[in-house]
Amino acid sequence: MSKLLVVFGATGNQGGSVIRHVLADPALSKEFKIRGITRDATKPGAKQLSEKGIEVVTGDMNDAASLAAAVRGAHTVFLVTNFWETASKATEMAQGKAVADACRATHVQHLIFSSLINTTKASQGRLSNIHHFDGKAEIEEYIRAIGVPATFFLPGTFMSSFKDMIRQQDDGSYLFTLPVGDNARLPLFDAAGDTGLFVKAIIKSRGSLLGERVYGATDYYSPTQMVKEFSEITGKVANFLTVPAEAFKSFLPPAAAQEIYENMELLVDPGYYAGAGLESSLALLDQPPTSWKAFVGQKVE
Repeated sequence: MSKLLVVFGATGNQGGSVIRHVLADPALSKEFKIRGITRDATKPGAKQLSEKGIEVVTGDMNDAASLAAAVRGAHTVFLVTNFWETASKATEMAQGKAVADACRATHVQHLIFSSLINTTKASQGRLSNIHHFDGKAEIEEYIRAIGVPATFFLPGTFMSSFKDMIRQQDDGSYLFTLPVGDNARLPLFDAAGDTGLFVKAIIKSRGSLLGERVYGATDYYSPTQMVKEFSEITGKVANFLTVPAEAFKSFLPPAAAQEIYENMELLVDPGYYAGAGLESSLALLDQPPTSWKAFVGQKVE
């Protein structure tokens, strides 16, 4: 009998990638049947999953009864929470804890949670406003505390977000601006393409990865390396420029400006993963993840 893999955020970047990679894997596609959890089972993305044979279930992360039904019978659960949906750390934490409680109650054998580091602790209080990191870190702590068998997947900086930050100027050149210098190190990650690459490796290595963290990034890049490779692929002139903090924040929504600014500061000190290396995580994979050059190339019109 097939095991059941439950994927939250089934129509999103991370959850959708998990489903695609598991379906494409000769072994896992036979070992697991998949249940995709989404807020709206009538939207086109959900219907496309149904057409692929995925069981699509409507799940409300604010409703404990809904979550119990969503994970019932599951062997493995992939959980991703979305801070930016409400911009509330308390809401995100409540949702994550509720899924963890449902997994414990239904005896899930492997919870894979999309987590991040606690930046307040890692920076000794200097970066205390990166709520979308700290909330996930506290969910991770809760999962560990209640004893659900779990592995923690920490996605890197999304290539899609930083590609959009390299903007064309009036003279046709491109400019990448950050409020930090070239000593920043970005662990770049193609979330839509490669989340499933890492998660399927986690599933296959469950026994050795329970309680462990896996870092989802292809490599650490400096800003100048990013614009250099952008130019090589696109044939366009591109430059990196450090801008003052207040200038950077002035282009952001006021409610999120300090949080995003501190997120950029994190890339310098103590580091996005607080100094953790990527080698052991990359060694789990059966193929290399998408490089920055390859990602930029995919997007060239």
